[in-house]
Amino acid sequence: MGRGGSPSCQPSESLSGGLVESQVSEIGANMKTAVVFKWCKDPQDARVSADGTVSWPGVKLSPTDDDPAAMDVARGVSAEEDIVGVTIGDGKPEWAAARGAASTVVVEDAFGGPDGTAAAQAIAAAVKSAGDVDVVAIGDSDWDRGVVSALVGALGWKAYANVTAAQAEGDDVRLTIKTPAGNRIVAAKPPMVVAAQALSQEANVPGMKQTLAARKKPVAKESAAGLGVAAGIGTSAGTRLPEGDAAIIFDGSDPSNAVAQLMDALRGEGVL
Repeated sequence: MGRGGSPSCQPSESLSGGLVESQVSEIGANMKTAVVFKWCKDPQDARVSADGTVSWPGVKLSPTDDDPAAMDVARGVSAEEDIVGVTIGDGKPEWAAARGAASTVVVEDAFGGPDGTAAAQAIAAAVKSAGDVDVVAIGDSDWDRGVVSALVGALGWKAYANVTAAQAEGDDVRLTIKTPAGNRIVAAKPPMVVAAQALSQEANVPGMKQTLAARKKPVAKESAAGLGVAAGIGTSAGTRLPEGDAAIIFDGSDPSNAVAQLMDALRGEGVL
């Protein structure tokens, strides 16, 4: 049995000499999974100024809809004692611990940046600090797709996206990948990055009891400087206002005249 491997509860049975023999497979033998959570901000909370500058005043990192799916991948690959949570900035460490992670690594002063590179480098450094990680599970989130791509580059591992399920099978990981043509099954050997996609909302949200128990689990607090990466705090000035002509406002004090002006304008634009 590998590091922390534990038997599953789903034995396969075969008949031999009239006796039923149970063959119990190991879940996650020799595999350690880092599950990344609370690594970006909800874009709906962004504030866009008149000059196109994007800022996030008072907005904290939030779990995405795909974070629970990443946790499901981790539980399918590794035993709970071999799952480590990884987060950055003000992500609360008990999120992953309440869902089964044995420990958590948090880079407290890393908040990422507009291009996602700084966040990815901080996450990659935290994964490496956890030691002997075979699989990194992260949500395949629409909130910031740049972070997942940059994380793959920072680690230099193979990657699989749109993963809806994962299971350890010996030295391989069996992945179920959603495609337009249907599900595709892939067997691959670690190390790898798995971008998980949620098919539904989280079914079993931890309650207060699990959350309080999670706060007693080990948390390794790291700094960006200590890991040799940039904190990445900054704002985006790359957004620009939409191109186009200024809006035409008609004087509504004379409804008949306003309607006539509107019809003329529509004809002029070729709409009518």
